[in-house]
Amino acid sequence: MTDFGALGFCRVAAVQIPVRPGDARANASAIRRAAETAAAREACLVLFPELSIAGYSCEDLFQNQGFLADVRRAIAQLASETKDLAAAIAVGAPYQAPDGRVYNAAFILHRGRVRGAIPKTHLPNAGEFYERRWFVPGGPADYGIVDELLGEFRLSRRQLFEVGRMVFAVEVCEDLWAHEPPSGAHAVAGANVILNLSASNELVAKSEYRRDLVRMQSARLDAAYVYVSCGPGESTKDVVFGGHAIIAEAGTILSEGPRFEFKGTAVFADLDIDRLMHDRARDMTFANALRPPGYTVQRLEPSPPPLTSLERAFSRTPFVPDTPGLVGERAREILAIQATGLARRLEASGSATAVIGISGGLDSTLALLVTVETMRRLSRPASAILAVSMPGMGTTERTRKSAADLAVRAGATFREVPIVAAVSQHFKDIGHDPSVHDVVYENSQARERTQILFDLANQHRGIVVGTGDLSELALGWCTYNGDQMANYAVNVSVPKTLVTHLVRWYAENVADGATRAVLEAILATPISPELLPPGKDGEIVQDTEKAIGPYVLHDFFLFHHERYGAGPRRIHALACRAFAGEFTPAEVRKWLRVFFERFYRQQFKRTTLPPGPKVGSVSLSPRGDLRLPDEVDPAPFLGEIDGL
Repeated sequence: MTDFGALGFCRVAAVQIPVRPGDARANASAIRRAAETAAAREACLVLFPELSIAGYSCEDLFQNQGFLADVRRAIAQLASETKDLAAAIAVGAPYQAPDGRVYNAAFILHRGRVRGAIPKTHLPNAGEFYERRWFVPGGPADYGIVDELLGEFRLSRRQLFEVGRMVFAVEVCEDLWAHEPPSGAHAVAGANVILNLSASNELVAKSEYRRDLVRMQSARLDAAYVYVSCGPGESTKDVVFGGHAIIAEAGTILSEGPRFEFKGTAVFADLDIDRLMHDRARDMTFANALRPPGYTVQRLEPSPPPLTSLERAFSRTPFVPDTPGLVGERAREILAIQATGLARRLEASGSATAVIGISGGLDSTLALLVTVETMRRLSRPASAILAVSMPGMGTTERTRKSAADLAVRAGATFREVPIVAAVSQHFKDIGHDPSVHDVVYENSQARERTQILFDLANQHRGIVVGTGDLSELALGWCTYNGDQMANYAVNVSVPKTLVTHLVRWYAENVADGATRAVLEAILATPISPELLPPGKDGEIVQDTEKAIGPYVLHDFFLFHHERYGAGPRRIHALACRAFAGEFTPAEVRKWLRVFFERFYRQQFKRTTLPPGPKVGSVSLSPRGDLRLPDEVDPAPFLGEIDGL
């Protein structure tokens, strides 16, 4: 059984219950039942709305001593009745401090005890809100409370609580809307999860603004943000509450509940704490922020039980947009980034020509399409592109024809330069037996092609446009000082799965009928370097994915290893879930080993990588995102994989 908690995940719940304003004991019982249900679903933290034990809409009851006493008894009741729950509970209630001041507070309950109370910092006092009538701002508050019913705890906003790998802090409703939310200090102090107990009424379009606030605050803080507001049962006089529940992580909404549900709502999400901590390690602006003083950290023991399931989905193709409405927008943006980078390089170098080797495969196809767009942006004719086909020992008629057809359809200047004779002479010169189809046989062809391209670039006052993609660089599936080299590599941060997606999008949305037919033929061609002789039927015999593994898996591995810093055990667990029914755990493990072996052994090819445009969050440029010595030993990674 996989413990996803040990892999950095924790499940949280945001719950809106049907509150009965003024009936603290009934509300405490409803909260208990909801907390038990959430804990049964392996939630380790359950959040309820602002003032949920009392009811936000109680108004002058907040100054009634009998009512405040009832609330204290209800909190004690709730703590006692949830002492056997593994989950921590965050609930809202009014609380009168020893000096008589009344605070709008969030109480943290765990294993039968009040572990802390966090007062609301910013009190709204305009329009429909007038909280300063009953409460005082909690920013300055810092009490060591000894309460005969509730025990000993601290009343202060400067508190952090640890649950497993999660460290959470609390702000209350208006705190998020303030110009300087307390959550900023909370995050810098160490909180990777922010809770918000809220009572935000509904107005036209306010939910969209609220959603954006939550989402963007989670992005700004490199944190998860768990938010829940009180529901329809609190609606009174001129205000209506909808019970909005939102869980966001690092700028992405993970879960959101329906509004206006009288029976209440509960939303769950599995937070990726390891991902958040990885982002913080890389975010030097965050890392260099001054840690605010006065914070205490309280570990809630015992740690939560194992998380035996994962309700969070992970895309099989994390580099490819999975939202239909974004597909075209992202494709255009990627092509624009690539074309703009190449255009700038052509102008800066004073080049008249872009020289590109085309093979009839996906990578060179995308590179040619990008170069055509580049010339359009520079107001130059497509004929300023010199597209060169260099058929060799392994070239099939299928790909040779596709290369020629594509160049003609693009309007490029096309030239075919066969390399068989030159490579054969090279074999004679170095004493290599051409019947031995080894790495010398293959790499000699790649280097001959590179030499031709650079020489043609010199002839035509041009630069060589590289075609290799990010996936090939990750695996080192390129010839050093062969196809690894160029003047400017436009696909250098575009992985294979995205290359396929972009070419398909272009075929379906941009190309004319004849060009579309050529692109569809290329999309249907097996991925191959075509460096070994064709079969008897003239078809490709060298299948890249049979040799090194499916690119859809390798791109998944690459994304999680480089973007989130995930190790083999975690990647294997997530890949087995994402590709269930497509690849067995043993197959995932096999290709994961290939990935880590090649990724680190082939770093030397990336150390001398030519420049190219960064288009996404994962890049292997030695000048930017990945700075590694060539001598890193992958043995620890491989040992972990072998032990799976």
